[in-house]
Amino acid sequence: MSPGSLTQKGPYRTVFSTPSRRRRGLISASVLALTAAPLAVLTAAPAQAAPVTVTILGTNDFHGRLLPDRDIPGAAEYAGAVEQLRSENPNTLFAAAGDLIGATTFESFIQDDKPTIDVLNEMQLDVSAVGNHELDKGYDDLVNRVMAPESEANPRGGAEWQYVAANIDEPAGADLIPPSYTQDVAGVTVGFVGAVTEDLPSLVSPDGIEGLTVTDIVDATNAEADRLVAEEGADLVVMLVHEGAPATDCTTMADPDTAFGAIVNGVDDDVDAIISGHTHLAYNCALPKPTAGTRPVVSAGQYGANLNKLDFVVDDVTGEVSGVTQSLINLNTAVYEPDAEVAAIVETARIEGDELGAVELGEIGGAFKRAERPAPTTEDPDAVAENRGGESTLGNEVAEVQRWATDTQIAFMNPGGLRADMVGNPVDPEAEEPVFDYPTELTYKQAAVVQPFANTLITMDMTGAQLKTLLEQQWQPGQSRPFLKLGVSDGFEYTYDPAAAQGERIDRIMLDGQEVAADETYSVTANSFIASGGDNFAAFTQATNKRDSGQVDLEAMVDYMEEFASSSPLRPDFAQRAVGVDWPEDAPSSYGTGDTVSVDLSSLAMTGPGDVQDRALRILFAGKRIGSTPVDNTVADNQAFDESGTASVEVVLPRYAGNPSQITFVGRRTGTRLTLPLATRTQSKSSATMTLGVRPDRVVRDRTRPRIIVRVRADGEPAAGRVLLRGAGQTVVTKLDDRGRAVARFAPIRSLGRKTVRARYLGDDATREVGQQISFRVFRK
Repeated sequence: MSPGSLTQKGPYRTVFSTPSRRRRGLISASVLALTAAPLAVLTAAPAQAAPVTVTILGTNDFHGRLLPDRDIPGAAEYAGAVEQLRSENPNTLFAAAGDLIGATTFESFIQDDKPTIDVLNEMQLDVSAVGNHELDKGYDDLVNRVMAPESEANPRGGAEWQYVAANIDEPAGADLIPPSYTQDVAGVTVGFVGAVTEDLPSLVSPDGIEGLTVTDIVDATNAEADRLVAEEGADLVVMLVHEGAPATDCTTMADPDTAFGAIVNGVDDDVDAIISGHTHLAYNCALPKPTAGTRPVVSAGQYGANLNKLDFVVDDVTGEVSGVTQSLINLNTAVYEPDAEVAAIVETARIEGDELGAVELGEIGGAFKRAERPAPTTEDPDAVAENRGGESTLGNEVAEVQRWATDTQIAFMNPGGLRADMVGNPVDPEAEEPVFDYPTELTYKQAAVVQPFANTLITMDMTGAQLKTLLEQQWQPGQSRPFLKLGVSDGFEYTYDPAAAQGERIDRIMLDGQEVAADETYSVTANSFIASGGDNFAAFTQATNKRDSGQVDLEAMVDYMEEFASSSPLRPDFAQRAVGVDWPEDAPSSYGTGDTVSVDLSSLAMTGPGDVQDRALRILFAGKRIGSTPVDNTVADNQAFDESGTASVEVVLPRYAGNPSQITFVGRRTGTRLTLPLATRTQSKSSATMTLGVRPDRVVRDRTRPRIIVRVRADGEPAAGRVLLRGAGQTVVTKLDDRGRAVARFAPIRSLGRKTVRARYLGDDATREVGQQISFRVFRK
């Protein structure tokens, strides 16, 4: 193909292509040799090199972060940075390693990511690898909406950049995702080879990619890079791969035992740079090529927080790369003028998002709150702060939503992922201090601001031992937040010893009433942030059978509300799923009748404003109530742990028979129910005494309903159980109350004279049966 001729690169992009600079010098020399021989008088001056600097700006895993947030500059400043860097060198290309859309925040997600596509179009993105999130809604959505130009079928238009993936084989007859893309820059032909993670089939819905085959990244990349050099005349080849390093240490990045290390070592010398993504880590490495030299291996992290900048110096005559400099630009520390056009797109998206966000999802019957603690200041002694170390109704509810959405046994939610309480509509939205009247409606927007990071839900398998390790990792000494309380789904409960050593605090773990076994495997859900080890929860990285469900956390909440809050309000659950249990050092190995059970309990109270709390706990043993203990719900200043709601239990065990094996504490207001193992010594059955009385003193035929008063005691304490009474032609069965007393009501008696009623206490596990009788006279009137 002649220099400057048009070449179609994929279905929607027309670019310029030129012969290879790597071979141009050789071609010119051959032609001169053939033509100069018969004309010896002709001489040719040696060609002078004119080096060209080509800049490649790299990004990855943008995930539609349009608005500024913590460590995220926002799309307008992100675009301003690209614009300024492009102005510094007109020979600049802007390329991405995938996941530009999908798992986006509300403003983009609610509009099918069209605002994100518009922003990147305005930024003049040239090319991107296909990431797994580009296929969240399937292959058909990618090629017919995301990649398609404006048309009657796609009136909003799609990406103006080219998506590439050399290791995707499309269904028979389809050729819509090209393997590569080339573009001419100041006479230098730059080729980009795309590749998607080989884990794609486990990261998206199988139905969405039916007919697609994901092939080996290294083999596909090498074949396409070689073709670009040999057939398309590429002078510079850049690999865009949606796969990344598991850590940022350049010295270990080429480990051949890792998926990314195999790529770094296996991609051949024709590839001049590797721009990667997927693991959301930022790194700027120069690693050896397989045979000679080094090349940049880089990633910009996530969400537009950084840019990779690669400056290649290319010889204008030979096409050889004579030098490269590389840098990782932190857009949060550098200052760039926001791009006005992109700012306008973002503002429009925000306004439209607010309108769409007003859609009601269903009703909530109370506020779902995060934990709080006092944080007094000199200006405001009553100030409070979020406590990420406290159990909360919101954290537990979000975990349950995500468990339900992915149909697993257990789910966990990190407290830092909860950025607002879920409280619904205030009575007066304009009031300075909002007031709520429950039940009230919950809108899209109100649900979205709770979890604004648009994390996807990851399912995995974990053993009971790994679950214990995970719970131990909530304690993080030396960190600014020394304890991070995981929200847990319904049916998952555990106890811990707050006074135990690091790594030895977790006691019993229960799932649906059964103790979790260390060697059994359980299905687990967590958001993509902590599933990758975020917030120092490294136990998740040891899980097996990991799979990205493709569901964004907000989508799961929307579906849950439709299922459970459309016909009746969704109400907060105030029951504690984690309770601190501290037995005294001199606690006996077993207990018997008359022994005192002493134990300190903590973490009995949610601490969000308005959360329901217990004032006392009922104590149950051997099938009956044996007492109660008060609960102190005071929240200590700067309390960063989950210790609010404490009780010091002192209770004497009553008589019992056999070997009761547990003691239970019940909070009637919250629904908290804590059952602890309690070893007991075998006790024989006690003898009981019974007393009977009759009321009224005078019983009249056919008129009086006589009442037999029964009292049963065993070892001086009220007995429990039933009493059978027979006499005067009647049989009555009644139950003793907590005082060991029962009242048996007889019907009016038709005959005159003395009547005898025989009563038998039927006993229970701890007490033998006993009988007694009473006589009384029936009068005419």
